[in-house]
Amino acid sequence: MSVVSLRPAIRHDWSRQEVEALFDLPFPVLMARAAAVHAQYFNPTEVQVSTLLSVKTGGCPEDCGYCPQAARYHTGVEATKLMPTDAVLEKARQAKAAGASRFCMGAAWRSPKDRDIPKVAEMIREVKALGLETCATLGMLSETQAVALRAAGLDYYNHNLDSAPDFYGDIITTREYQDRLDTLSHVRDAGMKTCSGGIVGMGESRAQRAGLLHALATLPAHPDSVPINRLVQVAGTPLADAKTTELDPFEFVRTVAVARIMMPASMVRLSAGRETMNDELQALCFLAGANSIFHGEKLLTTGNPDVGADERLFARLGLRPMPFDAAAEGSCSTTVHADIMGADEARA
Repeated sequence: MSVVSLRPAIRHDWSRQEVEALFDLPFPVLMARAAAVHAQYFNPTEVQVSTLLSVKTGGCPEDCGYCPQAARYHTGVEATKLMPTDAVLEKARQAKAAGASRFCMGAAWRSPKDRDIPKVAEMIREVKALGLETCATLGMLSETQAVALRAAGLDYYNHNLDSAPDFYGDIITTREYQDRLDTLSHVRDAGMKTCSGGIVGMGESRAQRAGLLHALATLPAHPDSVPINRLVQVAGTPLADAKTTELDPFEFVRTVAVARIMMPASMVRLSAGRETMNDELQALCFLAGANSIFHGEKLLTTGNPDVGADERLFARLGLRPMPFDAAAEGSCSTTVHADIMGADEARA
């Protein structure tokens, strides 16, 4: 019997009740099931390493309650113009030298203007010429903008759903849930892979965390990358001022494990919040099926473990960076948006 035949079928018909039942499994049972699924689709000793660069920071007009880049909040983040291509390329070279196989570029726009697309397209072409996978998170895209980015060689587009549909309105009012679904549809139709996930620990219930994963896993194609972000409370944002209770670490691991079971061929990425996770929590996430991280000292405007810390953790756990070819071939589905920490900040 071939290995492929042992793989669980990729489903798009999950019910909300099934997802909630997965969350309710005893922790050892859930972990064992997630680890088994992970090993059937990926080498569990390999982790994709990506780097995220904010190519245009701050000044976003939206009201995402977690985002330090929203212009309406006083977070100390100053708005900047789009970086020149040569400066982006220098960062991409550094990322590749540090072991990254994918380079993600984020801009704090509600949506790019048509005049911005040629500038971003030039960045994409030049970064891709370095031998890196390319990813971008720029906010909402029109059909023509998605086609133009694909023509420039963009591999992935990140656009997070952020939360469950029934919790979304508590966090964001300036962009509808359907707007996010429409952007993902434009990206898929243009032939790009999607990167889409969400943020947990924003005050949602377990049922609403299940609702986020249900929304992702019932898309027409699973996101190729699924970023699971743990809320980073940034002073000046509504979710920091509300003193949201930090999510229980085991509940975060459960979210990773359920995502792995439901979307077995997707990269499941530990994104925002990793700076405050100890090595033991990260190890549990890898055991639960996480196989992608951002490394570097910053995720757009928020902190992240430095490269040396990640190298030491990998050595302790016997993990290694995923080769570019494996990263490109290991995922058999589609992508996500990284509003990790901001209007377009966490997108990746």
